[in-house]
Amino acid sequence: MVRDDKLPPLPSIRAFEAAARLESFSRAAHELGTTAASVSYHVRQLERQTGLHLFVRHPHKVALTAAGAAIAREATAAFAVLHASFVTAQDQDEARLSLTTLPTFGTSWLTPRLGLFRAAHPDIAIELELSAEPQALGDGRFDAAIRHGLGEWRGLRSVHLFPVVFTPLCAPALREAAGGLDDPGRPLDVPLLGRPDWWALWYRALGVVPGPPPERFGTSLAAEHMDIAAAVAGHGIAMGSPLLFRDEIASGRLVPAHDLVAGDGCAFWFVYPVARLQSMKIARFRDWLSDAAAAEVAHARDIVECAVILDP
Repeated sequence: MVRDDKLPPLPSIRAFEAAARLESFSRAAHELGTTAASVSYHVRQLERQTGLHLFVRHPHKVALTAAGAAIAREATAAFAVLHASFVTAQDQDEARLSLTTLPTFGTSWLTPRLGLFRAAHPDIAIELELSAEPQALGDGRFDAAIRHGLGEWRGLRSVHLFPVVFTPLCAPALREAAGGLDDPGRPLDVPLLGRPDWWALWYRALGVVPGPPPERFGTSLAAEHMDIAAAVAGHGIAMGSPLLFRDEIASGRLVPAHDLVAGDGCAFWFVYPVARLQSMKIARFRDWLSDAAAAEVAHARDIVECAVILDP
């Protein structure tokens, strides 16, 4: 007998519902991806647990009993409601894309362009979170991410965007004061800004070792876009990406303080779980982002091709 607080096993109910709706154990087996014997087994288990005869078995077909017909109507309606709830949830999920990205990439490059994606895909709302540390994907918080590295993350599909390259940048008024950059031992009238490891690598690309001493650096800031903001204000020479800050250079707010562009072999990547390969919202954003990144690289082809790439 069926207790008030406990349903029969769901696989048995599912097998019964399919057999009742299709009036065939074999057709039900085909729909469920199993065998007619398995469907028959689950139906018998259901009959045994309920104490009801649900089907009349004939040599080449089955027919519902009155009790079976009564249960089948409710079971089919219940599965239809359940199916509709999944469709609704999928539609709602496809209408919202949650991204996590690096602070500088998100602030300086991605955010100013997101309006173009929204104009092309007004049915997809974007939620963007900035994080210096890689956030987990696949736990429901984020659909995809933009990461910095070599493109190898277990369980994730990686799409290359553009390389990480950097060069000294400063306000036009400081261009002359930056003339002594070639010699890290030569005193400068203006401090350096940005990551010391990038400065050290840039000097290695220049053929100068060691890099600048600690006393050459000014204020230590948490992210590259903050270093660039300080450089625009005339507070120092920042090591930054000529791709991420192309608008600042094009507008004249920043100028290269040296001709050499270096890189560490890393790149920016759009990543998402392999399990989400069929997601249309991810595919649409991936394609749009790939095109935007390709346009960026094409615009800065001379910079990318001339960059000196070294191991970090």
